[in-house]
Amino acid sequence: MAIDKYRLFKNVYRGKKVLLTGDTGFKGSWLAIWLRELGAEVYGFALPPKTRKDNYVISGLHELIHHKDGDIRSPEELSAFFREVQPDFAFHLAAQALVLDSYSSPAETFHTNVLGTVRFFEAVRQTSSVKAAVNITSDKCYQNIEQERGYSETDPMGGKDPYSASKGCAELVTSSYLSSFFQNNDTCNIASARAGNVIGGGDRAENRIVPDFFKSISKKSPLLIRNPLSVRPWQHVLEPLGGYLLLGERLYLEGKQYSGGWNFGPEKSNHHTVKELIDTLITFCPEGSYINSGEKQALHEAGQLKLDISKADNELGWKPVLNFNETVEFTAKGYIAENQMENIYFHRLSQIENYIQCALHRNRIWITT
Repeated sequence: MAIDKYRLFKNVYRGKKVLLTGDTGFKGSWLAIWLRELGAEVYGFALPPKTRKDNYVISGLHELIHHKDGDIRSPEELSAFFREVQPDFAFHLAAQALVLDSYSSPAETFHTNVLGTVRFFEAVRQTSSVKAAVNITSDKCYQNIEQERGYSETDPMGGKDPYSASKGCAELVTSSYLSSFFQNNDTCNIASARAGNVIGGGDRAENRIVPDFFKSISKKSPLLIRNPLSVRPWQHVLEPLGGYLLLGERLYLEGKQYSGGWNFGPEKSNHHTVKELIDTLITFCPEGSYINSGEKQALHEAGQLKLDISKADNELGWKPVLNFNETVEFTAKGYIAENQMENIYFHRLSQIENYIQCALHRNRIWITT
């Protein structure tokens, strides 16, 4: 793979130790692949993968990175791993990541997403080798009043459901640690990153629209859609990951001016309804079908959610790369490769390469400068 010739992210990750919490998860496993190809020595800390079809498993990452099974809620386990590794960078992606699961397990959701964030920053604070640390939260951290304009980094945190509230709390934890412990020049540079509705091959989560679509195909039954007119900021997983890597680079090389919260969402043209997403998926996977469940949603989920990415554009020079149709195509091809039993790690690399080529073609110079 010809990533090196582009000198991506100023080669800042080459030869560095990068610790990821949540490396067995969807976004964490994709980030581990990209970091490995950037020349980083990747260390992961997470619960074991849930199924044999998880991206971490089918990509063979257990043979390619240094992974330790562990629970981020355990301060002893996580801090000991930080001391052992002595990482240069740390990215926190371990979380309970589903809105519906937060209703059935609210205490676990708050414990994992809030106390887990505290444990992460405590481990960072106690490990002097870490120069840049990024906490990955969610677009759902904002107090959602169903407004048309996108939420910006200065909007208040909130959340009606336990998941959203836990992510708002995780942002407050980050802000508190930044103000209390990471202000001095000799301390780690920290930030938080908020992404939209991330999709892509390898996502096997329950009660998530794209994995459910491909499960329905395998079962030869139509997908039941709960909220077909809900609007979401859809983006392929590589879009926010590029933002996270860029943010880590700036924190490491340029310092505290890049601390704080950052939105990494899609362009306004990628804000589409659930129905539009599935209709577009079917153009690439015509064997798929769906019906509206017709059931009144008993549990609250936001009807509209958008992000304002002007800060990342103006201050980082970051812009998303893929349009909506390409986002869905990249996603569909990721799942199709799995069904065709391709070399999944190689396929993930080819999608990263295609993404980089698209970025360069569209003059997204943030990826190389």
